Amino acid sequence: MSQPESAVADAQAGGRSGQEPLAKLAKRYGLRRAIARPRFPVYLRQLWERRHFILTYATSRNVSKYSRSALGQLWQVLTPLLNAAIYYVMFGLILGGKDDIENYPAFLLTGMFVFTFTQRTVSAGARSISGNLSMIRALHFPRASLPLAYTIQELQQLAFSMGVLLVIVMITGETPTWFWLMIPVVLVLQTLFNIGAGLVVARLGAQMRDLNQLLPFITRTWLYASGVFFSIQDKVVGSADLPQWVANAMYLNPAASYIEWMREILISTHNPELGHHPPTMVLVSCVFWAVFALGFGFWYFWRSEERYGRG
Repeated sequence: MSQPESAVADAQAGGRSGQEPLAKLAKRYGLRRAIARPRFPVYLRQLWERRHFILTYATSRNVSKYSRSALGQLWQVLTPLLNAAIYYVMFGLILGGKDDIENYPAFLLTGMFVFTFTQRTVSAGARSISGNLSMIRALHFPRASLPLAYTIQELQQLAFSMGVLLVIVMITGETPTWFWLMIPVVLVLQTLFNIGAGLVVARLGAQMRDLNQLLPFITRTWLYASGVFFSIQDKVVGSADLPQWVANAMYLNPAASYIEWMREILISTHNPELGHHPPTMVLVSCVFWAVFALGFGFWYFWRSEERYGRG
């Protein structure tokens, strides 16, 4: 009789006689639950082993997302452009934002494209578990594969958007410089932050059914607090006459940090030193949020690995 069969026989006998609990029997025979949460290093290794599945799943979702629309993949670029056009009319023309900021079109579009990357990743991450319950219940795989795939999908869409952004920025009068080589560095750090944020909201979305209803209000508030269509320095310190530390605290917002760094790279007239806030603060904030969100996000998501798909 094999070891598992012996364990089952002993468990049945023990259950009738009440001599040994099932947990002790499983330990004695070296058995473990099939869906038991692996140790954290093992979990990360399992994710790496499924990297091809994650990439393929993300690419297939990206291709099929707009397959039924007439313009197809163009919506990846049109959506942030249309949003930026609306905000330009509201904040640039009606409220006069373009009069206070040089090259306001490039300023606004950079903020919109960078923020949209994080916004869409967080929104998609919140649905990554609750929207794939049939797959989770049918197959055994690291559940973090789904939020990771959704982040990669948004990163693939960002590649199209960034190409359009660079063209528009040059049309507005900016010329490429050596600083533009830092663009991939910013995007890598932002992607690491997005992965962590996506993992956090994926767990919350699996446990809180109303999160997807609340998330649009949360991300909209985040949008208004990130300086997408206004200069934090000018509005907070200049117009509102608040202390400098208030503006510095707003720059520590991860979305604002990545937006600010990208503007410093792309727009020659956007110089943080003129605003009197230390440029190193933005760089440190970007690195901190990337490292912290990635580490905490994986740990936080892994802690509930056994509960996804139940209930």
